[in-house]
Amino acid sequence: MSLIVAALVALCVPASATKIERVVSPGGIEFWFVRDATVPLVSIEFAFRGGAVQDPDDKMGLAEMTVSTLDEGAGDLDGTAFHARMERSAIELQIRASREHVRGTLRTLKENQDEAFNLLRLALNEPRFDSSAVERIRSQTVSALQRQSTNPNSISSRAWWASAFPNHPYGRPVSGTLESVALVTPDDMRDYARRVLARDNLKIGVVGDIDAATAGRLIDQTFGKLPAKAQLKPVPEVKMQGLGGRTVVDLNVPQAVVNFGGRGIARNDPDFMAAYIVNHILGGGSFSSRLYREVREVRGLAYGVNTSLMWFEHAAVMAGGTATRSDATGETIDVIDAEFRKMAAEGPTEEELTKAKTYLKGSFALNLDTSTKIASQLVQMQVDNLGIDYIERRSAMIDAVTPADARRVAKRLLDGGLLVTIVGKPKGVTTRPPGG
Repeated sequence: MSLIVAALVALCVPASATKIERVVSPGGIEFWFVRDATVPLVSIEFAFRGGAVQDPDDKMGLAEMTVSTLDEGAGDLDGTAFHARMERSAIELQIRASREHVRGTLRTLKENQDEAFNLLRLALNEPRFDSSAVERIRSQTVSALQRQSTNPNSISSRAWWASAFPNHPYGRPVSGTLESVALVTPDDMRDYARRVLARDNLKIGVVGDIDAATAGRLIDQTFGKLPAKAQLKPVPEVKMQGLGGRTVVDLNVPQAVVNFGGRGIARNDPDFMAAYIVNHILGGGSFSSRLYREVREVRGLAYGVNTSLMWFEHAAVMAGGTATRSDATGETIDVIDAEFRKMAAEGPTEEELTKAKTYLKGSFALNLDTSTKIASQLVQMQVDNLGIDYIERRSAMIDAVTPADARRVAKRLLDGGLLVTIVGKPKGVTTRPPGG
């Protein structure tokens, strides 16, 4: 994919001509398309709005179980035959559920593209949900949940999201619980697929050795018979809760696992790019951030620490995590809290801002080193409503952030306090209510 990577690197130069095409299939389905014939591969990424937020309250995990079963038998193929067809033609198909989306990736050799798209068509349009396949997926899900029930990282993450969004779909575990997955039936899965897998909430990216006309034909064959409109239940607007609170979950493990975070900034907010840069400086740059320097390099309290911005349709958060010695937990959290406060009060230095801009501009295209990653980026740009020329505009958007912008947005982003969850045998920290 060397030429396509070079083309996308070139897109970071504002004067360059875009190579991303907006194509509408004969059946009226839009997809974004990048053609590259250097390697005989075709990759497609697709996303449906929906995800785990569409799970019934008592059947959490339905979305994840449903999409995990889509390729376990479809049409006249049972699960064994379906996977044998994929393996024989070296077809890679993954479908997964997140909080707000069902996303899928298909990767195939050009010579097998008809077979690959046909198998995807069967999985999306004619899933069988055979009882044997459903029980196999349920068993796998139960095993995973049982492992997570003693895993400090899983426990801390679940506790953090539950505290951040109580009584809201964002606060529920995507994988469900042992009790909820036991209630999921094949009919529930059929209903979920019918409600969520529809053309009006579909975004598609296609990359590789294929022309637009052929891609359009295959897109219509694959997605054209899905329901025209999804039947999604509304998700209420919400603000992250629990700021200032700390929750300690006692678990006999060598290290304490810490999850922390606060309210974020929406992806469509004019301040997002400044927040993105501030986050990189504070905790997003894995080996160059303030948190990494102060927590690991200066004090040796943890192997690593990081933060990231996460955005949804109805809320946004800035979330981070680390793991540290039990006897160093209180000091570690104090250092993290102090760095958040310092950045909120002063913002980044001009030197930090310059270095962050250079890194964020240079690393973006270099991470698009496979057709699958590029197709995923095309879909994410559509999901986030960034515009087809986003890659071309991105460097200028980063350069436009001034030191004054960064200081103002740092205060806006970081001045609200942190919600912290700790799992282990921490010293120097106790549970306290929000605002404490």
